Amino acid sequence: MRYLPLAFDLKNRPCLIVGGGSIATRKARLLKKAEACLMVVAPDITDELHQLVLASGGEYIVGRYHADLLKCVDLVVAATADATVNKQVSVDARALRLPVNVVDSPDLCTFTFPSIVERGPLAVGISSGGSAPVLARMLRAQIETLLSPGLGMVAELAGRMRGKVKAALPEAQRKDFWHWVFNGPIVGQVERGHGADAEQTLLKELQRWQETPAPGGEVYLVGGGPGDPDLLTFRALRLMQQADVVLYDRLVSDEVLELVRRDAERIYVGKKKQFHSVPQDDINQLLVDLAKEGKKVLRLKGGDPFVFGRGGEEIDKLAEAQIPFQVVPGITAAIGCSAYSGIPLTHRDYAQSVRFITGHLKQGTLVLPWQELVTPNQTVVFYMGLTGLATISEQLIAHGMAADTPAALVEKGTTREQRVITGTIATLPGLAEEHKVEAPALTIVGGVVNLREKLGWFN
Repeated sequence: MRYLPLAFDLKNRPCLIVGGGSIATRKARLLKKAEACLMVVAPDITDELHQLVLASGGEYIVGRYHADLLKCVDLVVAATADATVNKQVSVDARALRLPVNVVDSPDLCTFTFPSIVERGPLAVGISSGGSAPVLARMLRAQIETLLSPGLGMVAELAGRMRGKVKAALPEAQRKDFWHWVFNGPIVGQVERGHGADAEQTLLKELQRWQETPAPGGEVYLVGGGPGDPDLLTFRALRLMQQADVVLYDRLVSDEVLELVRRDAERIYVGKKKQFHSVPQDDINQLLVDLAKEGKKVLRLKGGDPFVFGRGGEEIDKLAEAQIPFQVVPGITAAIGCSAYSGIPLTHRDYAQSVRFITGHLKQGTLVLPWQELVTPNQTVVFYMGLTGLATISEQLIAHGMAADTPAALVEKGTTREQRVITGTIATLPGLAEEHKVEAPALTIVGGVVNLREKLGWFN
């Protein structure tokens, strides 16, 4: 490692930028964020750079660089289009032992600007020492997805509360307490713009720690989407990396599960046709019990927790037990499968409404508002309807739906194993048997199915 990452306090410190173009302006933006006093020398400068200089309380010197300018500055950046001038700046700065950066010339630098991920007072720098700046920017983009946008506000809150926490808790407990703060409900409250509530939550929890110094657990109810890990939300991914234990369903894809923290305990609680590995009431209680042990519990569901995912029942139990929880929506199967199969759920010419229906047979019967489902210009999406597909077909036709109404089965939607079988509501049960379609499979019924071929989507 040739370059040691350091953090400089540049507040009100004079920093010289030699050059006035777009590159000099980009460097000035960073220095201005660090509250430096900008000194710029160049024959001409951009309007933005001029505004940055004025806002920093600095000075714009019209003219060309000369070594005397280095006598009253603490840091130097050379960003001109003239290689000879840039080199001279480096030589002069080194002679005075001033930190110097020459843009795109690592050999002339004593420091480089890292790619920065910024969250308020928090800053993460990624540096390649000038050898691979594009790679550094790519890594920055990846880190951006992992850090909550509200993390800076959480850091500011922590700064305001630091003295109170120090006075209230002994040193041995403070680390665990802050770990709870940065991984608990406070982050969610800040993200939702409830800063005052977050502060009250912190103070309330601080009092509890004084009385009973044991960390409380929390549950993350996270929608894992229909299968493709690229469809996860940033927030879902962050919480998946924080969990101590994960309870996951059968509909959670292996690729999504791989993104859970490596050392997290994994408990399978999925449900299969005619077989429940863990009854729902037991799942609800398990969430409570694990959280009471002080664990961060990830309840990972396929699709969205509140769309036929029984998430409402689970948070009802958590609220009753006064367990903190967060809910993260996921792209539901209907949205994901329709997009990946090229079947829009609504279209001005074919469907002005859409219905999501559970097609799960209970005790061999399927009781649904059939008459409402045969409404013209409507798309109907059946979840968990593969077993009852023949019944669905018969009932829709019996209640007035045309037998030649377009219909599709999307098997293992959004994954590499996705298959789309299209036909009509009358022929779909036979096609499902012919093609040996397996769960999970989604059924889409309506004129929009015809758009798949019209729009050129093939699978």
